[in-house]
Amino acid sequence: MEQLAKNLLALRKAKKLSREKVSRVLELSAKTYERYEKNEGEPTAPTLVILADLYGVTLDQLVGRAPLPLAEEER
Repeated sequence: MEQLAKNLLALRKAKKLSREKVSRVLELSAKTYERYEKNEGEPTAPTLVILADLYGVTLDQLVGRAPLPLAEEER
């Protein structure tokens, strides 16, 4: 899910969060979260829900089925 990886990176940077901070919220290692951002692993469904809540987006936006709010603001 390449779009998910791109969105995770963009959303984390937009919120000015470190990988370590996000990984603590998810109760995962920072390395595991880094793999999600590099498209080397996929989060579970419950983890996707937590990420969507953390970043204030829908699941569709998170996985790339709908545009991210920050993408709309850049236009």
